[in-house]
Amino acid sequence: MSPGRTSEIGAGSSTVDVGDVTTRYLLYGLLPGWFVPGLADWVMHRRTRIEETAGTKESLLHSLMMAEVGVPIALTLRYEVNPLLLSVQLGGAAVHEATALWDVRTAVESDREVKPVEQHIHSFLESLPFAALAALTCLHADQMRKLLRGGDGDPEAWRLVPRRRPLSRGYLAGITAAIGACVLLPYGEELLRCLRTGRRHRKRAEDQANWHAEKGR
Repeated sequence: MSPGRTSEIGAGSSTVDVGDVTTRYLLYGLLPGWFVPGLADWVMHRRTRIEETAGTKESLLHSLMMAEVGVPIALTLRYEVNPLLLSVQLGGAAVHEATALWDVRTAVESDREVKPVEQHIHSFLESLPFAALAALTCLHADQMRKLLRGGDGDPEAWRLVPRRRPLSRGYLAGITAAIGACVLLPYGEELLRCLRTGRRHRKRAEDQANWHAEKGR
């Protein structure tokens, strides 16, 4: 394919802009679709009573993983993809993967049963960041080359540059609302549930210790 046609695929008399299609897939397909396994994972945590088993530690790891992918996503929605942003995205994906391993180890070492269905859900949650990164690096191959060359002398390579074509306010508002409803609300409820149960268990243990102390006098 000649350089002038690398961004287009012809089908008869019609032409498809590959970059535009891929961008739409990321914005309206992959990103909203990410919420589905996220909610399914929360349901599995609730069904296996995370608050009574792995508790607050695992729930905090879930919050950490959401931050590790949430920050790069938020920056990508507002700023141009350049070497700096690609570095943040790659770093976030790597740290997210390491935290995911820590999370599974924490769950397995506790009394919480990680069922096959939940493990399958995890496969989606781990692969989606890499799918998004692969698409972005293909869309912005020139910026990836600059990253590999240390910025290639571009003065804007290592600073956040606002999008030249900002996303619509309607889209940003919709995604923000979806994140609140499908991520922050359920996982905030999970963390609060774990904290309350942890306090209740500690209070019960203190009461029992005091009772035994009083009885031993």
